[in-house]
Amino acid sequence: MILKKSEKEIETMAEGGKILSDILKKTGALVRPGITTNELNRAAEALILNYGAIPSFKGYGGFPAALCVSVNEEIVHGVPSERVLKEGDIVSLDIGMEYKGFNTDMAVTLPVGDISSKAQKLMKVTRQALKVGIKAIRVGGYFGDIGKAIQEYVESEEFDVVRDLCGHGIGKSIHEDPQVLNFVEGGSTPRIEQGMVFCIEPMVVEGTWKVKRGEDGFAYVTADKKLSCHFEDTIAITKDGIRLLTKCSE
Repeated sequence: MILKKSEKEIETMAEGGKILSDILKKTGALVRPGITTNELNRAAEALILNYGAIPSFKGYGGFPAALCVSVNEEIVHGVPSERVLKEGDIVSLDIGMEYKGFNTDMAVTLPVGDISSKAQKLMKVTRQALKVGIKAIRVGGYFGDIGKAIQEYVESEEFDVVRDLCGHGIGKSIHEDPQVLNFVEGGSTPRIEQGMVFCIEPMVVEGTWKVKRGEDGFAYVTADKKLSCHFEDTIAITKDGIRLLTKCSE
């Protein structure tokens, strides 16, 4: 069941989303060769707690950290560790926060120093895929329109989208209905209506879209070990139209 939010609840989520965007920006500014993924996690968690908020991911399904840090072939849900980022890596930072009882969620992929032209293109296409998905939102339209737009754009750029992971509704729980796919699947999908709040998060890969579990037991990695990229925003449907609650795609 899709849980709709009132205007007041969306305002609360917008307040949280603004804070979360600032936290991710500050955490992302720390990314550089030589930093560990644990250091990034500690910085993000400290910022969340400083706002009197709660890290949404920590403890969720047993996940041990506030920040998902996924490097290169890791798609999502990478567990922070003493792994040191090195020149040429790309790193995805995925963060969720509960603020005044409501969650917001966002992700960005960043370069570590100088990266290859292929990695640069992958990042550019994935960020644009998020924008394409947002532009496909129509009140009264279908969630399937979002996935169709993302898949067509990504494949036109000679990359592919992961099929086993997707976006989601969000609110008092970090993951709610509906699933927001990044590709076209047979069958009907729910209509997009006022009061819905959800996350669009294209996960775009250099090679095959097939995935497997990483060694940490939480991460998903590309089956062929090629690069993956991830961007995400939280979006609300209001009486005035589409409202971005986080600021990754801007």
